[in-house]
Amino acid sequence: MSNDAVIHLIDDDEHVRRAVAFLLGTAGFAVKLHESAVAFFTGLDKQQPGCIVSDVRMPGMDGVELLRRLREKGVDMPMIIMTGHADVALAVAAMKAGAVDFIEKPFDDEVLLNAVRLALSRYARADQSGTEAAQIRARVESLSPRERQVLDGLLAGHPNKTIAYDLSLSPRTVEVHRANLMTKMGAKSLSDLVRMAMVAKPGGGAS
Repeated sequence: MSNDAVIHLIDDDEHVRRAVAFLLGTAGFAVKLHESAVAFFTGLDKQQPGCIVSDVRMPGMDGVELLRRLREKGVDMPMIIMTGHADVALAVAAMKAGAVDFIEKPFDDEVLLNAVRLALSRYARADQSGTEAAQIRARVESLSPRERQVLDGLLAGHPNKTIAYDLSLSPRTVEVHRANLMTKMGAKSLSDLVRMAMVAKPGGGAS
C-alpha cells in the first residue's frame, strides 16, 4: 500500500463521522469524510485509493448497494461495514458481496483499528498482484506474432507437434519459438508459463 492511502469514512451521522475520524487520525491514518454513500460514489473518479469504512444503513444508498456498485465498476478498495445490532443480517449480506469485515456499534477502538490495518494490508497485496499482472502483460506484448501463436497453443495444452501442424511449421521451428518466448516471459517451466498467463488474464487467455 502506498503512503497516500486514505481511509474513506462514510456515515450519515455527523457525530459518528467526527468520532471515528478522530480515532483514525490519532492512529496515524489519513481520513476523508463522506456524509453519504451517494456522495462518495458520485465523486468516485476523484477518490484516492485506500480503504472504505462505511455505515451499512444510510438514506439514498446503503452500504451493501455501494459495495455492489463499486464491484460492478471494477473498484476493489477493501470495505469495512459498521453496523448496529439490528443490522447484522445486512452486514452479513455485505460480507457475501465482498466486504472484508463488519463491526457492530458500539465497538472497541482497537477492533476498528485492527480491521483497518488488515484491510490495508490486503489491498497492498492486491496492489502487488496488479503490478505483477501489468509486468507479465508487458512481457506478452514483447512477443512476436508467431511466438504469441505458439504461446496460445501451449496454453491450450497442445504438444509441439500439434502446434507445428496447426501453424504449418516444423517441430524444430516451434521448439525455437517456444524457447524464445519462455526466455522473454521469464518462465522456468510450462507450469510457470501457465501461472503467468492466469495472473495476466484470469481465465487463461494470452491473446
